[in-house]
Amino acid sequence: MFKESKAFSGFSVDDIAKAKHFYGKTLGVDVSDGPMGTLDLNLAGGAHVFIYPKENHEPASYTVLNFPVADVEKAVDQLTAKGVKFEQYGVPEFGQDKKGISRGQGPAIAWFKDPAGNILSVLELN
Repeated sequence: MFKESKAFSGFSVDDIAKAKHFYGKTLGVDVSDGPMGTLDLNLAGGAHVFIYPKENHEPASYTVLNFPVADVEKAVDQLTAKGVKFEQYGVPEFGQDKKGISRGQGPAIAWFKDPAGNILSVLELN
């Protein structure tokens, strides 16, 4: 039924202006204004994510968006230089280093939050 559907994902934020700046300027994603005060993240490969404002927004407690990168350490360093703070979960099984990069449990991955508190990641896919 949906084999040919160009599905997309979406999530809420509490401040569209902050989200637009963060995703567009800090992360360098192609961002466009959507209908009724929403945002579209136009991702590589033609995918997009719909971001909508919500007054009683509660941040997702799980990763809502993953950004595959060639070198996770380089990506973490570049984002840190732009003021992004990486999460330290304090879970020994994650094996996180001082930069917040988890290695050994699948791909190298590091988690961070957008201004609305939603969890994002950069992960290294080989």
